[in-house]
Amino acid sequence: MELCSEEAVRLVWEGAIPLQIHLHESEVTTLPPPPPVLILGPRIGYLPLLVTVIKPHFNDTLPPGVDSVWFDYKGLPLKWYIPTGVLFDLLCAEPERPWNLTVHFRGHPGEILTPCGGEDPVKWSFINSLKEAAYIINGNCKNVMNMSQTDQSVLWQSLAKGNMESYTHVSSRLKLGPYGEDAVMRMNTGRIPIRLYLRILGEDVDDLEDVTTVDSWDSISYINRPVEIHNEEDHHITFRSAMRSLLPEFFDDEASAFDHVLVPRGDYEIDDGIENTEATGTDFVSTKSQSPKKVNEIKLIRVQGIEVDLDIPFFWVVNNLKNPEHFLHICVFMVPALNPA
Repeated sequence: MELCSEEAVRLVWEGAIPLQIHLHESEVTTLPPPPPVLILGPRIGYLPLLVTVIKPHFNDTLPPGVDSVWFDYKGLPLKWYIPTGVLFDLLCAEPERPWNLTVHFRGHPGEILTPCGGEDPVKWSFINSLKEAAYIINGNCKNVMNMSQTDQSVLWQSLAKGNMESYTHVSSRLKLGPYGEDAVMRMNTGRIPIRLYLRILGEDVDDLEDVTTVDSWDSISYINRPVEIHNEEDHHITFRSAMRSLLPEFFDDEASAFDHVLVPRGDYEIDDGIENTEATGTDFVSTKSQSPKKVNEIKLIRVQGIEVDLDIPFFWVVNNLKNPEHFLHICVFMVPALNPA
């Protein structure tokens, strides 16, 4: 199997989610209320980048005031710095098409959500993530830091407009991939940037349609934990092997013998820049459980909307399914499992 597929990368860049966006009822000042906006949201894009298209549709019905735009899904404020495709994969265990979102232009929930004052915060969040990825891969982010303002602008505009060729022309100079047989020689650290999103679905979930709605971000854990490639034998690892290295607790054949519950140690905000790249060690702690013994088990792993075959080469997954900021975003759905005594 070829480890780099231009067709696969193009499909990722062209991937979009059909969105049906409603204006929150508290901001409707006209009768009849405006109909929802139907729009395609690029998977690799960010929700705030759609505001210039959405606002004209609702502008005539908004109440007086200063815009502070944010989105919610069934009451959950959506984090604007997470790519749209990742939000969809994570929050819609059973894909919902069109995805019904609500847009707000007033009443920003500052205690829950960092404000986003337009396109610039999204751009700098993306650049910071790119720096973080470079630091993980090369041990420094000099190539990103030394980009000219012109290249930086072209890189961002290429992402915002979905221009893969223009993006690749600039990003290839950063020397952040692709990965292959010589990955160890080309990567100073032997590490591949990964963002894990862990969501526990609850007990007795046989059908994804029965999964309850996420009502708080506290129920989802974010973990930055790179996959480490240190020798030639690792060049041929499968996606299963990579996931086992990331979450050994859930791939251990002896997991049924555990006498504890494995829970996330803490959340790692994904827009903190490169300072948070070292917070990638032990992200789980053990807590003793009462009988019957329980341990969480993985029900589903999703990347770019795909339930990836665990036996596919890991480098193929990274090269072709990573996001433009060079992180591979992996959504992991878990269910509590009864463990016999």
